[in-house]
Amino acid sequence: MKYLRFSLRQPDWMLHPMQQFIRERDVVQYEELLSWNIETGNETEYELFYVEADREPYEEAIASVASIRWYRITEIDDESFYVYLCQETRPEDKTWREAYTTLDLVVLPPIIYDSDASFEMTLVGAGDDLRTLLETLPDDLEVTVDAIGEFDRRHKTIATDCTERQFEALQVAVETGYYDVPRNGTLADVAYELDCAEGTASHLLRQGEAAVIKRLTQRYRATSRCGG
Repeated sequence: MKYLRFSLRQPDWMLHPMQQFIRERDVVQYEELLSWNIETGNETEYELFYVEADREPYEEAIASVASIRWYRITEIDDESFYVYLCQETRPEDKTWREAYTTLDLVVLPPIIYDSDASFEMTLVGAGDDLRTLLETLPDDLEVTVDAIGEFDRRHKTIATDCTERQFEALQVAVETGYYDVPRNGTLADVAYELDCAEGTASHLLRQGEAAVIKRLTQRYRATSRCGG
């Protein structure tokens, strides 16, 4: 079983009105689609978003979207909130979604939107299906493959960007007590378990730590905010 993490940038004609809003207005700092459910017939969908934005202009924008039947906003703090909504599935969305819904692939939440309304998503399935997906996505989409490989539990965690060897080093460091407070394991212990030089072990740990911290601050910004 393989995983594919990639980014998509849609042309303006394909954008959902809220994506267009994100692209054109400097209001939304961060947004994740956390979960969704599409009714049989692919005509109605229910979605839950986490959003960091100026709430007033965001709510004005979402209230004006014709395809949204209703929405509910739950405030987290002054800078973030959840949006639960029901909307009609747009033909423009079906255009590119069909590229993966017709294959035996699973979408791994969340889908992460950037300030340009481009988004990052992860799919899991057979390698042949993932290759077929990349070949059949509409030409109008700008596709950037961020990572592809064998799926394991790491690829639904903040360790997504670690290599196998970096993740192994982090695991060993935890098991040997290197990250205990106070520290019970040494870099020499980590190097011994990895069967490598201490300098190599140190380099692997630094790279792995950097990948985890970067992913953590990107994906879990709500819980990492100081004083939150």
